[in-house]
This record gives sequence, structure tokens and C-alpha cells, in this order.
Amino acid sequence: MRLVIQRVSSACVTVDGTTIGQIGHGLCLLCGFTHGDDERIVEQMAAKCLNLRIFEDQDDKMNLSLADIKGAVLVVSQFTLYADCKKGRRPSFTDSADPVEAEELYQKFIGMLKTSGTEVQTGSFGAKMLVDIQNDGPVTVVLDSAELGL
Repeated sequence: MRLVIQRVSSACVTVDGTTIGQIGHGLCLLCGFTHGDDERIVEQMAAKCLNLRIFEDQDDKMNLSLADIKGAVLVVSQFTLYADCKKGRRPSFTDSADPVEAEELYQKFIGMLKTSGTEVQTGSFGAKMLVDIQNDGPVTVVLDSAELGL
């Protein structure tokens, strides 16, 4: 599982001209899945997102988590996070999980975030979406379950 985590002042996702998910202060999570990802990995990545200290405290130090600030999350599926550009000029997506499997993991990830009491908004799995992100900082972090040893 791979996440691009962006600290945002606001973010929204639109499909066919209609806003389907919108948040204020919090995190926009671009989320992709690969072969071998499972519920255990999804659970650990959700916990990592909720507790990652990337929000500033009163001393402007990144000491606060999403849970600490009671921020919201916008989760957007993005299979292109597993693009392989080693050969040629067109990316290969063979490292991306099967869409049926990926959607199941995506829904489990969303469910795990929601159980924390965090406000969670989402994109539409597999849809062509426009994502408007007001990156705060800017702060962007990439988490890869394989690099974390999960």
C-alpha cells in the first residue's frame, strides 16, 4: 500500500462537475494498492495516518497528529501510485492491485479511519476525478508499506 499524504487547509474531489467529498483542515490521502496488500497492512497504514505528527503546535513544531487537531480526511483512490516508468515512455501499472481487490482494501481503509471518529470524505473508486488540494505548508509525505516493513 502506498499513500501520498498532504496536509491541507482544504481539499475537495469532483466527479462530472459534482463535488462528492470536501474537507477543511486535515489530510488528503492519495491511496494505491499493490499485490499482497491485506487487511493487516491497511489497518497499520490507517493507524499511521491518524497518528503521524505533521501538524504544528503552538511553537510551530510538527508535534500534533490528525487525531490531536480533530482534523478531517479526504481519501482518494489512485492506482497510478504504482506506475512503473523504468522502460519506455508509457508507464506500466502491472504493480497495481486488481481493481476488485483494490476496491475492497480501499473500503476497509476508509472504514478503519472512520472507526477512529475522524470525519472521512472520499472520492469515487475508479472514477475520473478532479481533486482540488490546498496544500498547507506545503507538507507532503509518502508512506509505502513495503518501506515500513509491513
